[in-house]
Amino acid sequence: MMLTNRLALLAILVVALAPRAADAQIYVSRDATGALLLSDQKIDAPIAVYAVEGAPAIRTTRPRPANASRFDSIVQEHASRQALRPELVRAVIQVESGYNPRATSPKGAMGLMQLMPGTARDLGVRDPYDPEENIRGGTKYLRQLLDKYRGNEDLALAAYNAGPGAVDKHGEKVPPYRETKDYVRKVGSAAGKSAVRGAAGGRRTIYKWIEIRDGVAIPKYSDKPPSAGTYEVVTR
Repeated sequence: MMLTNRLALLAILVVALAPRAADAQIYVSRDATGALLLSDQKIDAPIAVYAVEGAPAIRTTRPRPANASRFDSIVQEHASRQALRPELVRAVIQVESGYNPRATSPKGAMGLMQLMPGTARDLGVRDPYDPEENIRGGTKYLRQLLDKYRGNEDLALAAYNAGPGAVDKHGEKVPPYRETKDYVRKVGSAAGKSAVRGAAGGRRTIYKWIEIRDGVAIPKYSDKPPSAGTYEVVTR
């Protein structure tokens, strides 16, 4: 009798929690600043979809991310160190992981900026799931790619997604892969227009020099040259 009662209670709970048919769904996402966005129109890669009363289904496409604002100081610090737009770094994090520091892709990419194991090792990232280590490594990698492609953000983002080899193979153009083209579009849209590009298509000059701290050589980047010493121009 007790087992029968338990089964009956379970059945009641299943019915009570089951989604009901409805007219609409609310799609949830976050913009590059971490602000929560709600829409009744279908959007790309929502973090959640909630049924309005009577909706035919409730589905979650991605775990709800942590509050993005708690990573902002880390983003600002490492974007500044690598002379990157913070908006670009935030957009990469949003598209890559939805601000989920524990995110792991089917291919093995890890953390906020989805570093592959080999890339993480090359960048000196010991714990890719640590937000500060991950953002430090991801911004350093972005800077390397921007330097390689002479400040072209589209090519740097394409290389971040598909690998530099794919970009080089296609004559230093965005590879014709749907995933990569969508990735460049989504990150570019979330990041907004680059302040590096002027109205005539020119680019701001970025200077690189080396500082020695406690016997360790540390590369520095800025849109202003150092007050003393030698430097090189890496982006125009």
